[in-house]
Parts: sequence; structure tokens; C-alpha cells
Amino acid sequence: MREHRSEADSLRQTAGWVDNCWHPSVPLLHNVRNMKSRIRATALFLALIGSITSAQTRITPPGNKYKPSQDVELGRKAADEARHQLPIMHDDAVTSYVDGVGRRLVAVIPPELQHPEFQYTFEAVNVREINAFALPGGPMFVNRGMIEAANSEGEVAGVMAHELSHVILRHGTAQASKATKYEVGSLLGAIGGAIIGGGLGTVVAQGTQFGLGASFLKFGRDFEKQADLQGAQLMALAGYDAHEMANMFKTIEKQAGSNGPEWLSDHPNPGNRYEYINKEAASLKVVSPITDNTGFERVRAHLKTLPRAPTTEEATRAAKRGGSTGRTTSLPPPSGRVDPPSSRYQNYSEGNVFDISVPANWRELPDSNSVTFAPVNGYGDYKGSSVFTHGIQIGLDRNESHDLRTATDELVDALSRGNPKLSRAGDYFNTTIDGRRGLHTTLNNVSDATGRDEVIQLVTTQTRDGNLFYAVAVSPRDEAEEYDTTFQRVINSIRLRR
Repeated sequence: MREHRSEADSLRQTAGWVDNCWHPSVPLLHNVRNMKSRIRATALFLALIGSITSAQTRITPPGNKYKPSQDVELGRKAADEARHQLPIMHDDAVTSYVDGVGRRLVAVIPPELQHPEFQYTFEAVNVREINAFALPGGPMFVNRGMIEAANSEGEVAGVMAHELSHVILRHGTAQASKATKYEVGSLLGAIGGAIIGGGLGTVVAQGTQFGLGASFLKFGRDFEKQADLQGAQLMALAGYDAHEMANMFKTIEKQAGSNGPEWLSDHPNPGNRYEYINKEAASLKVVSPITDNTGFERVRAHLKTLPRAPTTEEATRAAKRGGSTGRTTSLPPPSGRVDPPSSRYQNYSEGNVFDISVPANWRELPDSNSVTFAPVNGYGDYKGSSVFTHGIQIGLDRNESHDLRTATDELVDALSRGNPKLSRAGDYFNTTIDGRRGLHTTLNNVSDATGRDEVIQLVTTQTRDGNLFYAVAVSPRDEAEEYDTTFQRVINSIRLRR
């Protein structure tokens, strides 16, 4: 905007010269020649400005029967519920980065789309799906998986600019305006009920629909295209190349399995999205281009030092059943004195990932990145970490290489970092999990909680989308023979759904 203002000032100075050029002290011929030159320059300048203005798509907000203050009320209610249930990241390095990108975009909202009532907030959510959603009136939530999947800050900014455009164009309440039976009070109840009733998974997966399955809140392709184009314009004003928005959407479309479909399901492709965003980007002048990607690279490196983000499904289970994501109090450390595995087995269905059968006296313990089945006194907290001495932990891990052995090596390395006394007893040998090729290896460890020697059986395979599925079975060495039969039966019971 500053550059636009300086160009306008230059034009006014040119017009002012025409007024001054007829001063009697200046020779008439010189004045006429200079005047003609200035007029040609002015005409060229005006033509250039006109071509830029005509090339940029003009976005008109849709009709809306709600007041902006009602957007704020709706969004605040939904955001309060979301914060209560989402695994919000309270990591200064991540939150300050996301907030910084968001504030940069807010600062360039065109005057005609500014709403003084709106209260913009930007928060990171510790789930791995590539997603982000914004609520009426300003609250925005960006999944950690979005940052991890991006290749640059511009790509992150592209998704955030798209979401911000839905907010400033007031698409949520504009869509709600089409359903005349709904008033703001009814919508508040529906939003709160959907988030509370549907849980964490609903609000994250539904994205910008702010948790409502009602058809009038599912953005159509027209609103999606408006958000794409308006978002591209915000990017250019904030210093980002809008081509990167198109690149990020192409990245999202290429993602498979749990990594990408939520954003796509909430944001239907209007058709030729990649092409028309690039066309819009080509018509825009980037104001004060941002060339330093250091902040993005720093936050990406920081995220790699953190435990992997859970899937939305894992986080949902943890929040509902008191896992570490939802726990507010710590458990006592495991004593290691447990009852033998029951001969009676109980079946569990872990979402759309796998089914399993475990001894009936083992408890299901969903965590932020896995699920553990263990007997009473065989699990707990020790020096700030969740530990278990008996039982089996099963989880999914992102596999960048799509090579089973390499991915398993990386998992063993990660286990070793968390368990300094861990060592490998032998090499891998082939096995199967639910008919799929797998690897099996035995590890040795000394439990920090009990001081007892442990034997760990690790088996891995791959899901259809290439990610690593693993099972880590733990027992004290002097009980290993008894538990081996149980572990083999549990692993044989696994039925993979991916």
C-alpha cells in the first residue's frame, strides 16, 4: 500500500508541474515541450495503473443478513469450545511464528473488507493432518501438519490467506443467511453442540465449516474461488508470491491417506484451481517481497525435535478417554507387580486404522501418538514421561522414505533416544502382520521406573499409504517366556484397515 501511495503522490506531483510550468519566468517553448513530455508520461502511467487494476480480479462479498458483531459472537463461542478440546500447541517457537504470519496478512486487508469488531487470533494445533480452519470473526487454527508439509513460508501463508479470506468476506454467515430458519442464537447452539458432541475430530476435520455438518455451512465452489483469489491478493500485498498458494494446493492434492483429505473435503476444488491462482498471481505486484525464509526453516527444524504429532483420530481418542492429550493429572509410576494376562480376550476397533484383540484385564490407553494396552500397575508416569512395563503399544509413524527397513531403523533410533539403555539383541527377520510383509527384531532395555531388565519385541509393516505401522511389546526378562505367547496372539489378531 505504501508503494501505491508513493505512485499516487508521484502522479499528483506530475499534475502539479503542469500548473507550474506556465510560470512567466520559464521560456514558453521549453514549457510546451516539457508539458507534452509530461502528458505522455502521465498517460502512460495512467494506462499502466488501469491495466493492473483491470487484471486483478475484483472480489465482491456475498449478501449477508448477519451483522459483523454476530460473526464475532459465533466465532468466539466456537473458538472457546475448540480450544477446550483441541491439542493446542503451547510452544513459543511455533505459536509466535504462526501468529507472525497471520498478523502480516491481517495488516494488508483492504479498507473495504476491514471489520473493526473482528478479533484475529492464530493458534497451532498439534495434529499431523494438513489442515487449517478459520471461524467467523477472526479465530484461526493451523495444524502442525500444514507447516510440516509446506516447502516455504509462502506456502503456509497461502493457506492462511485463503482461510483469512473466508473470514473477511464473511462466507460463514453469508452461507448461513441462505437458511432463513436459523438465527444467531440457533447457530450458536448448533456450533457449540457440534463441537462438544462431535469432539475434537469433528471440529478439526470439518475445517472452515466450524464443526457444523449442515449443508448451508459447507462452502460451495464460488466461495472457494473467491477465497483463493482474495487470498492471492492478500499474499501479494503482504510480500508473498501468490504462486506459492497454488504450489501448496498441488502439494495437498498429492497427499494420500491421513495426511491430506480433510482440507480437500472442506474446500472443494472449483476447477482449474492451480491454473487460475497462477493467472491471478501473474497479475499482481508483490509489495516489498519477502525473500528471507529463515524463520520458516527454523520452525520446521524445531518441529523435528518434538514428538511426532498425533493424527486427529488419535488425539480425539486421547481427549475422550483421558489419554495424555486430555489428562490434567499425572498417574503414579508403574510398580511392575501385575496380574498375569487373562485367558479371556477383548476386541478393540481403533478407528479406521486397525482392529485388535487383547487380554481382557489390559486397559486401553490412547495417547497423543499411539495406543497402549497394559495391565493395572503396568503403566504410569515416571519423571514426566508415560511408561509401561508390561503390555503392547501400537502406532503409526510417517514414513518419508517408503522403505520398510529404513523406516524401522528410524523408529529404533527414536526409541533409543527416549530409552538410553536400549540395545538391539539381533538383526531383523521377516514376519507378517495381517498378511503383509513385516520385520521383527528383539531389543533389550532396563526400565527406568523399576530397574528391571526388559525384553522388547518390535514388529513393523506398512500401511497402504506407505506409512509405518508398528507394535512394541514389553515385558520384564524374567516374565518374557510367559508373555511371548500372549504377544504373538495379540499381533496375530491385528486387522489393518489401511
